[in-house]
Amino acid sequence: MRYGNGVGLVIAAALLWSLQGLIFRQIDTAEPWAILFWRSLGMIPVIALFILWQKGQHGLRGLWDVGFAGIIGAFGLIFAFGGAIYAIQSTTIANAVFLFSASPFITALLGWAVLGEKVRRRSWVSIGVAAIGIAVMVQGGLDRGALPGNLAALSSAAGFSVFTVTLRRSATSAMPIVLLGGIFSLIAGAGGAWVSLTPLVVPLADVIWSTGMGAVTLAGGMVLYSLGSRVVPAAELTLISLLEVMLAPLLVWLVIGETASHATMLGGIFVLGAVLLNTTGRTRHAPALV
Repeated sequence: MRYGNGVGLVIAAALLWSLQGLIFRQIDTAEPWAILFWRSLGMIPVIALFILWQKGQHGLRGLWDVGFAGIIGAFGLIFAFGGAIYAIQSTTIANAVFLFSASPFITALLGWAVLGEKVRRRSWVSIGVAAIGIAVMVQGGLDRGALPGNLAALSSAAGFSVFTVTLRRSATSAMPIVLLGGIFSLIAGAGGAWVSLTPLVVPLADVIWSTGMGAVTLAGGMVLYSLGSRVVPAAELTLISLLEVMLAPLLVWLVIGETASHATMLGGIFVLGAVLLNTTGRTRHAPALV
């Protein structure tokens, strides 16, 4: 695959992911547990078919080879997926996606604490800048009663960071762990709905929006991103992925008029600035996702 094609695939992935906030706003009745269940149900077959296309039946057998680290990473995806759903339903799209973008810094801290990986001086500065932005947004959420949504967004970022760190200890590639995470999330959605006495049987429109989001925007974006990541350097992947962070709030503002608070925008500027600072000078090796 050529570099230009890879960039196009990663841009397409970011565009798909940016649509999720707008899709969430079309869901009327379904509670977070039900959305997690139906979205996971839509995601699982797409990821499974992609693994079969890439590696045949041997690829699906990778589910048994993920090891303890892969299982922990799959559990991390429950928090990544579930936290994102709750956050988006509890706060603005801008607030949620800006906090999601803190994931690289949480990953750096986890890698340092758990794996003993060295954190560059530039990354420490970036983590400090991002922490200021997060504090501004969380304080703004506290003032407006959106603190639970902010905490859920941070738990989502932390869950994805756990997934990322465990990839470095797992003997398999990312996609089998993503598939396992989807299965775990499906079970968590059903279990959470049962415990909280919230229905999984929701209006057909909500089912279609949720499963379509899982199959097209979430899983489809992952497939495109994984293909593009083969030829696009890691630093450029990070920069291109920021399209999602910029477009998601813009789309909900243009289509349904959803706006963000001054605290969200100020904090988001700090977080995005930290991501850009951290990306400068990064290694040019792309991660192995498939």
